[in-house]
Amino acid sequence: MKIDGNAIRPGNVIEHKGGLWRAVKIAHTQPGKGGAYLQVELKNLRDGTKLNERFRSSEKVEKVSLEQKDYQFLFQDGDMFNFMDQETYEQIAISAEDIGDDAVFLQDGMTVVIEMYEESPLGVSLPDKVTLEVTETEPVVKGQTASSSYKPAILENGLKVGVPPFVNAGDKIIVSTAEREYAGRAD
Repeated sequence: MKIDGNAIRPGNVIEHKGGLWRAVKIAHTQPGKGGAYLQVELKNLRDGTKLNERFRSSEKVEKVSLEQKDYQFLFQDGDMFNFMDQETYEQIAISAEDIGDDAVFLQDGMTVVIEMYEESPLGVSLPDKVTLEVTETEPVVKGQTASSSYKPAILENGLKVGVPPFVNAGDKIIVSTAEREYAGRAD
């Protein structure tokens, strides 16, 4: 679907220079001389490279619609992660490179959303928050509980986050997958 160059919004996927690009940031610019344009930071969905482009309202760009489908994470086999379509039970494998740093959050049976373009997987969207167990953390220092300081903790997936002083090894906590930080105590 063709859209005007100034109609691009963050999160949109466009076809540009022979590749698929996701708009990361946009800025409307109106110079003193000449027409207004949209400065767009684009990220390539295949190789992760970034590009800054200017689009004027008179330019047309091809907006791409990605198919989003729920998949269940099954297992990791080397550097490949295997997922199952929850409707058809078909399995697909996605490389660790395509998933990126978010791979540390994948847990057996977790439901994720996979974006597909022409039957080819492009990326994995995780749930906003996951529950993980604290495997290692420092003991509480007396008198430290009243302040809002955080102490370092290592989680079951190897991720290091700051946690409140009352959290101990063996506790389950909720971690935000976007910010990669402590979001609360699990029940």
